[in-house]
Amino acid sequence: APEHNARSFTEDGFYRTGDIVRVTGSGHIVVEGRAKDQINRGGEKIAAEEVENHILAHPAVHDANVVAEPDPYLGERTCAYVILRSGAGPLKAVAVKRFVRERGLAAYKVPDRVEFVDAFPQTGVGKVSKKDLRNAAARTAPSSSPS
Repeated sequence: APEHNARSFTEDGFYRTGDIVRVTGSGHIVVEGRAKDQINRGGEKIAAEEVENHILAHPAVHDANVVAEPDPYLGERTCAYVILRSGAGPLKAVAVKRFVRERGLAAYKVPDRVEFVDAFPQTGVGKVSKKDLRNAAARTAPSSSPS
């Protein structure tokens, strides 16, 4: 499968793992995340984990996952799936957006859409299936960007 090898290896022979890494000044390698967990919103790169961590700081939030959804103008936009804590009471999407902005998250990183769910889809080994979340977001994505 020469075509597969051409996609899987860099020109200088390194295997493309899908990890995003950086080299520190001291020569150490730091894994920053996964390429599929990075959202390209109109040319701006957004690390899903950074946004998730801000959402998780909300006292009513039990868990959160952020994925890309297609957008006809931006290419991709962000959709946050949120599970509330038991007994947390209602929480609105606008309150989540306001909370992350007040924590200092850049405006372009604030989720374009927030969906509240009871559970996340799981892979066969019990991990959250971001692939299934991306597919769900794509199926329910608005047909145009918010103005």
